[in-house]
Amino acid sequence: MENIIIIAILFSLFISFTIIGFLFFYYKKSKIENNQSNKILSEVKHQNTILRSEIDELRGGMLNMGKRIVQLEQMSQELSQNQQELQFADPDSKMYSRAVKMVELGAQLDEVMKECELPQAEAELLLSLHQQK
Repeated sequence: MENIIIIAILFSLFISFTIIGFLFFYYKKSKIENNQSNKILSEVKHQNTILRSEIDELRGGMLNMGKRIVQLEQMSQELSQNQQELQFADPDSKMYSRAVKMVELGAQLDEVMKECELPQAEAELLLSLHQQK
């Protein structure tokens, strides 16, 4: 009977140590996996920080570009207005515009010279330029 009790005690000790061994093994394994997960999480956080700073830089650059585009559009509108004002203010411009229109409508050299008060050389130049089209 004593042998059976000793065998039962030894068997229960064996089972206990086996269970403790498995628990220790799984504890170590989970600790290693946890460390790996923490490293990966740390790397992801670092990359996230880098990407956020890059996005902030891009956003700032885009805002500056937007402001510059608005400035350029305003300058373009001002230049266009100035050009139109100059075109209407310059009497010679009106005369040449009228001469071009006459040539496009088929007017002759003498008619263009007389109506627009252009020298013959300029009238001939206008005729040759606009008849080529």
